[in-house]
Amino acid sequence: MSGGPGGSPGSARQRGNGDITGPFGMIILAGGRATRLGGADKPGLTVGGRTLLDAVLAAGTEAGARQAVIVGPGRPGAGRLPGGPPVRFVREEPPGAGPVPALRRGLDALGHPADPGDPAAAPWLAVLAADLPFLRAAHLRALLAAAAGHDGATRGGAVLTDDEGRAQWLAGCWRTEALRHAAGGYSGASLHGLLAPLRPARVRITPGPGEPPPWLDCDTEADLRRARDWHARAGQGASPATTTLRSGSPAANRCTCSATNRAASG
Repeated sequence: MSGGPGGSPGSARQRGNGDITGPFGMIILAGGRATRLGGADKPGLTVGGRTLLDAVLAAGTEAGARQAVIVGPGRPGAGRLPGGPPVRFVREEPPGAGPVPALRRGLDALGHPADPGDPAAAPWLAVLAADLPFLRAAHLRALLAAAAGHDGATRGGAVLTDDEGRAQWLAGCWRTEALRHAAGGYSGASLHGLLAPLRPARVRITPGPGEPPPWLDCDTEADLRRARDWHARAGQGASPATTTLRSGSPAANRCTCSATNRAASG
């Protein structure tokens, strides 16, 4: 399974094994008020010695992201994807206005490049929360493969679901133009209302024994303790973002096959 970009700069190809190659970008929403965490700087909290935001950035980098726009306060130490272009920080107006204005601000920051070789012209876009400590490149590749399998007039992407089948709207990959069109015509305030009409493939990834779920976010102190306890129980001395679900591992293969089969069944 290859996670890096390939093919012509402005296109994505579906390969025989269900994986896709081609450029994709990321919008990471990192500007929430974190009221259930007492107003803490949630993206800057750490699990296993790595900030929540850095874990998400690392997953995208390993999966082959060409560009990242972070909607939230700028912060030192997160200015560039390793081996890639600078990360851009922008703010929604007003700050803390909610996920839909934040997503629109991220789309605006990407611009509308006329040159298909521009990284901002990537046909695929991952829209992610900044508090997913166990999101890995293998999960993003599975989402991209599922989205490519439904590329067409009726489906605009793929979204991760939890173990009860609930869509995690801040863990998905989308056709960029479909997302732009939907955001431009939507007047509501919920991500469900914006994204559900795109009829995304729903990708359910079953973690292996002892593996944390990729959809685990950190909205509360209890969530954060759970994530840290999970990492501690795993006994991993290195950052979890580089030691779990590597491409080609049994867990990564299980993740991709599960997602592809679910997408194919619609």
